[in-house]
Amino acid sequence: MLSAMITVVIPTLNAGASLTATFAALVPAAVDGLISRVIVVDGGSSDQTIKIAEDAGAEIIQAEKGRGNQLRAGGGLVQSPWALFLHADTILRPGWEDEVRKFTAAIEEENSPKRAAVFKFAVDEQGFKARLMEKIVALRCKLLALPYGDQGLLISMKFYHQLGGYNPMPLMEDVDIINRIGRRNLARLKSPAVTSFTRYRDNGFFRRVFRNLTCLTLYFIGVPLDKILQRYG
Repeated sequence: MLSAMITVVIPTLNAGASLTATFAALVPAAVDGLISRVIVVDGGSSDQTIKIAEDAGAEIIQAEKGRGNQLRAGGGLVQSPWALFLHADTILRPGWEDEVRKFTAAIEEENSPKRAAVFKFAVDEQGFKARLMEKIVALRCKLLALPYGDQGLLISMKFYHQLGGYNPMPLMEDVDIINRIGRRNLARLKSPAVTSFTRYRDNGFFRRVFRNLTCLTLYFIGVPLDKILQRYG
């Protein structure tokens, strides 16, 4: 017996290089009925993103550029009991659907809708830096209960609406909603969500890690988002 159906929400902006693989990982769950709908929220792509989404049978809407805006727009259209918010360059490993099915079924049986879950962080790269990155993220999640958006977010829509959904922020929208979810309501799944290592490779691994840490620190000490955005972007 299937657990509750899930709507997948994917924000995109010129994501053509990665989107096909992201969709492919969702196919088995769509075939067996676990996924009922895929919504692509595009922020103004000029590459093949829209065509790829159309060919995959996704529903496409347009929203103001920025993940916070796009995720909020997509979340507002979800009608299923659960939503999975997923970055366009994040690929779920085979078998993820079995773990998600068990998780959602258990929560429904407990009748405790205030629950959400994220996947295990992994990157599509070999070598020391990639494994170090994965260990850093695992430690951050364990000590601070602070996963980022590239780990996906599976959440009961009852809980999502209680929280007020994603805020239309130019960045840190993932940190913001995770803080509102709270450690006790957030589960960490064992299935990996594999994200692209391209940004770390192109921008310099240690430089990127330091910049992310700096932006996170600035956010928590209350620096305005527009100032952080200047540094981040």
